[in-house]
Amino acid sequence: MDRDGERAPSPAANRQAAADPGVSAAPPAAVTVLLVDDDPLVRAGLRLMLRGAGDLEVVGEVGDGAGVVDAVARLRPDVVLMDIRMPGVDGIAATRALTARGGGAPAVIVLTTFDGDATVLAALRAGAVGYLLKHTPPERIVEAVHRAAAGEAVLSPAVVRTLVDHIAAQDGGSARAGRAEQARERLALLTEREREVAAAVAAGLSNVEISERLFMSVGTVKAHVSSALTKLDLTNRIHLALLAHDAGEG
Repeated sequence: MDRDGERAPSPAANRQAAADPGVSAAPPAAVTVLLVDDDPLVRAGLRLMLRGAGDLEVVGEVGDGAGVVDAVARLRPDVVLMDIRMPGVDGIAATRALTARGGGAPAVIVLTTFDGDATVLAALRAGAVGYLLKHTPPERIVEAVHRAAAGEAVLSPAVVRTLVDHIAAQDGGSARAGRAEQARERLALLTEREREVAAAVAAGLSNVEISERLFMSVGTVKAHVSSALTKLDLTNRIHLALLAHDAGEG
């Protein structure tokens, strides 16, 4: 799996395909998903829905946040669909624990009934790459899993801006100015092209949309995102988007 989370065909399969034009390269492996929710009926519904996508595989289920880290270590899912309110350890704490593991952590999409700004912000700060409500149409949830596995944020531009506005409303003018100055200093570490990509990420654009706006290949977009995350020591695209917004570039 590359930094952006996409699985690739095995090198052996691709070498065979190159040697023999009649042999196709192996198809990408299925995206593996861990379901975390304290309601068995919700887990059952999600399992059936994801199974119907054909290229998604549910590898496990957990009914409490306390079991998430162990389940991820055993099952190595690409994506975790995480509920917020659970007995014992909640979804935000479980997400934070996964993020603390560093490299190799799966992409976490929070899937919940709670849409308060504070809850959304807490989940994203904990390291989630997306936030969806449980009444989201099934096809949108399937799309979100694919996008998260590919290293993309699963938030609309409107949601990102709502979050940023919420943060700004909590700060005084001096705090906002200080945060903006710090963000601009950090973004100065990036190349001009990386900053353009960061601004597009802050606008909520997907890799394909960024490639069309900036006239570069999707692979180049992913390379720039990966490089920016490394230089800035950020966990995911959401944090890059918030930093760009703080700097006034979103």
